[in-house]
Amino acid sequence: MDPLVERLAAVQVSSLCDADKGLPVVDPAIHAMLPGSRLVGPAFTVIAHDDHLPLLVALRRAEPGSVLVVATDGHRRAVSGELFATEARRRGLAGIVVDGYCRDVAGLRNLGLPVYARGSTPMAGSTRDGGTLGEPVRCGGVEVSPGDLVIGDDDGLVIAPADRLAAALPAAEQIERAEQALLRGMAAGRSLPEMTNLDEHLAALADGRDTALRFEV
Repeated sequence: MDPLVERLAAVQVSSLCDADKGLPVVDPAIHAMLPGSRLVGPAFTVIAHDDHLPLLVALRRAEPGSVLVVATDGHRRAVSGELFATEARRRGLAGIVVDGYCRDVAGLRNLGLPVYARGSTPMAGSTRDGGTLGEPVRCGGVEVSPGDLVIGDDDGLVIAPADRLAAALPAAEQIERAEQALLRGMAAGRSLPEMTNLDEHLAALADGRDTALRFEV
């Protein structure tokens, strides 16, 4: 596994967003179909308009470890389901993200491959349009280029160039170390407010001074 991908897989998406407040977050309506999902990998982009033929072609071309990022441009039929997710897992893909709909949710649960979508519908599309593969797409309001890294968990998805995420990663890792220390402190009986500069922060805000809430563990 790529060292950057391995490190990103160990942090929460929320920690990355705390480290870089400007990271592009995918529309929260696109959510994990399987609770507990963790997803990290480079984007393999697909455009599919009520047609799942493009995904079948993409499953043959995408490299192991990649994530299918599928733009449907607002179309409403399912373009992925259990068969495609099973093939994605067989090929070693990291997961599937659909800015649209999937189906076969019971089968997806049994399979366990991370799949993100706006929801499910039983009605599938056709197999007549080859779609477009490997071109920039817009997914959940985020511009995605092939090779951008997709990071997902139960909180949502971030998609950004690798260098942007690499820059945020050390701070995200430090945030997680600090949060673990806070959790240990509360487990030992300390209150969360006492492990911050809360009083100082409130006084500064009351005086109109620029300030930041800090955790002090």
